[in-house]
Order: sequence, then C-alpha cells, then structure tokens
Amino acid sequence: MEALGLLARPGELGLATDLYELTMAAAYFEHGMVDEVAVFEMFVRHLPEDRGYLLVAGLEQAVEYLTRLSFDASSLAYLRRLPIFAAVSDDFFAYLERFRFTGDVNAFPEGTLAFANEPLVQVRAPIIEAQLVETFLLATINHQTLIATKAARVVEAARGTGVIEFGARRAHSFQAACYGARAAVIGGCIGTSNVLAGQRFGLKVYGTAAHSFTMGFPHEMDAFRAFHDTFPQHTILLIDTYDTLEGARRATQVAPDIAGVRLDSGDLLELSRQVRRILDEAGLRQAKIVASGDLNEDKIAALLDAGAPIDLWGVGTDLLTSRDAPALGGVYKLVAVEREGQRVPVRKLSQGKVTYPDAKQVYRARDAAGRFAGDALAIVGEVLPGEPLLVPVLRRGQRADPLPDLPAICARAREQLAALPEPFRRRRGPETYPVSLSPRLQAEAEAMVAGLE
Repeated sequence: MEALGLLARPGELGLATDLYELTMAAAYFEHGMVDEVAVFEMFVRHLPEDRGYLLVAGLEQAVEYLTRLSFDASSLAYLRRLPIFAAVSDDFFAYLERFRFTGDVNAFPEGTLAFANEPLVQVRAPIIEAQLVETFLLATINHQTLIATKAARVVEAARGTGVIEFGARRAHSFQAACYGARAAVIGGCIGTSNVLAGQRFGLKVYGTAAHSFTMGFPHEMDAFRAFHDTFPQHTILLIDTYDTLEGARRATQVAPDIAGVRLDSGDLLELSRQVRRILDEAGLRQAKIVASGDLNEDKIAALLDAGAPIDLWGVGTDLLTSRDAPALGGVYKLVAVEREGQRVPVRKLSQGKVTYPDAKQVYRARDAAGRFAGDALAIVGEVLPGEPLLVPVLRRGQRADPLPDLPAICARAREQLAALPEPFRRRRGPETYPVSLSPRLQAEAEAMVAGLE
C-alpha cells in the first residue's frame, strides 16, 4: 500500500473521480478551453453541529495524488467503452494519455485550525486539470479533517489522560481506517491499534487481547499467565470477561510488574474505583487502568468529572466514524477565471449555496496573549494584519517545499488548539469564531450581485 492507499495504482488515479468531472473535461476540450486557467477553492460552508472549529488534515495524501495523477492504457480503454463518450474525439483521449497536473496549489498547512467559508485548498490550473481533481481532493481533505477534528474533541475531554484510536473494525473501509488513524493522531491521540497505519505513518501502536483469548483457555488465570509469559514487559490484562472484580484480583496474582488492566464493559465509574483499590492494596500502584467500549468525548468527560481513576482510553467507533457528525460538507467551487492575462472573479448565487468571488488569502490575528482573535478573508494581493494561512504547496505541478512530517504537524495542531479561546472549543454550543471579509472583497461580492439586477 502506497501512501495513497489500497484503491488505485498511479495510472488508475485519473479514474479516481466522479464521471461528471470527466464529462466536463471532455466538453472543455472539445470547445477549445484546454489552456484556459481557472481558480477553484475548497471550503466548508457550515461547520457540523457542536463544532466550533475544524482541524485540517489530509494534505499530504492530496499532494501525492496531484503529483502522480495520470491515465494508463487500461483506464483510457475503459473510458472509451463508456457510452457517454461515444461521440468524443480521439484527440481528447490522446490528451488524457499525456495528462499530468501542472497547476499551482496553496493550502492551509495540516494541523491548522479552520472555520466556515475559509478556503482550505486553492487550486490554480488549466481548467480541465483544476476540475478533474475535485472529487479526490474533497474525499481526502473532508475525511481526514473530520476525523482529526473529532479526535481533538475527544482528547480535550480526556484532560491529559491518553486516548488511543481503536476504530479500525468499525471504519467504512480499511483504507478509511488507515487514514483515520493518521488523522486521529494529528488530533492528539497518542497512537492507534491499526498496525498497518502504525507502519505506514510511523504511529505508536497499542493492543492487549480480546475476550476470546481469555475464553480460549480452561481458566481465566491460565490466560492471564500465558499473556504475561509472552509479553512480560507489556502486560495489560482484559479483566471483564467473567467477573470484573475477580478478574482484577487474579491480575494482581500474575506478577507485581503488570503494566495494567483493561475494562471494556459495565459501570466504568464504579468498576474503575473498585479495581483501582484492588490494584493499590496489592501494591500495584504503577498498573494503569485502560477503559474502552463505545466511548466518546461526552462519556469520557462525565467519567472524569465523577473522579473515575482511568489512565487511558481506547476510543473506536465514535472517533473513527465521527458518529455524531459523520460527514463534513466541504465543497470545491470556481472563484475566478483568467482571460487575456487578467483574473476575472466569478460568484455562485444559488439559494443557500452562495460563494464569495475571487482568489483569496486568509489572515489570522492574535491578541497580546497569543490567542486567536479573528480571521479575515481578503483578495489575493491584499495585505492585512495577521498571519497569512494559505501557503504554497505546488508550483507548476511540483512541490514548492517539503511538507512537514507528522510530528511537526501534531505539534502545530497542539499549538493551534491551545491558542483558540475556550468559548470556541466547547463540546456543546460553542461560540462562532469571528471571520470577516476585507472591505475590498465585500465590495466585489456586492458589486457582482448588483450587476445582475
């Protein structure tokens, strides 16, 4: 599996799109628009419910896709067989045969916080190239950003106790599981149970044993001893297969140096208190209590509010599917075309789907304490106070600079989250972070509406 995933080899990546991207490409080509340059921007109109921010992730995979995008012979043969392309000229397929992405891309660095209507990715390229990449960019950035954001919520609820991503078996595919694990670590998880993701992305991997392991031995104690014999320095025993408290007592008899125990069912508050007491009275104060079993940020926060002595959390389904908000509605819209050397802004005015025109930059201001104080959308070329967030990623289809590695992305995410004031990070009913338009952008948007009246 390459970093792009299990889905396609490089020559098939041209097919990793929706059909209408290719039908538009053919129509552009047949009408002589191959060299016309367009600017598209990806953004989210409305944040999901109870989300005060987004944590951007997925750019590395998007960039790899863009730099490897092509059509091989079998892909072109398949397209030729589709009835919709029956009247399309051979010249179009010859164009696809030599197709490569040659455009410019600016984007928010991974690990950056973003808010509604801010362009996370901006693509300037010949219009066919810019159009064709829409589906893959949206699928990649939407998914990883969704999971990174969910993970950040869970990690904040855990208040310094560790969160491990446990959700591979509940993900929508194993490809989603791998990229979800990567995104979860960007969001602050200390690691994952997904071994392939661990190897591919350099993540820490964690795991204990299932109830079936305990049930596979004649007695619970036999299973515990077998596990300790095999993993003497890493023994975390699952103690709730039969009687949880009796399991805890048996765990204390295995060895004085077990790393911990795991609770996967029942009243986690009361059980964790009693188990902690059993461990401590046996002199196993170093042993950690790991909790798992349909956890989410609200359940974790409630357990910690009640004083549950839990040290680590394994969070699966709710994290890797973002179950309370399972889709991110990112969109990819045309904002400008270039004609005779001039950038011409365009604007969509569909009811409920209005866009802001022109290529944009986002500036982020901070207060005297370094906390985020508000963002402003501006037209490219304007200079406003604050940090410009869209940075060069590709130039003429080639990487502008090396992308940061995962530890650097995680560090950026931690700093960004720490700089966001608490009202915008609340789990429920967060305040809306201020995002304004520059006077020039506001005037341009209004003028385009007035011009239609």
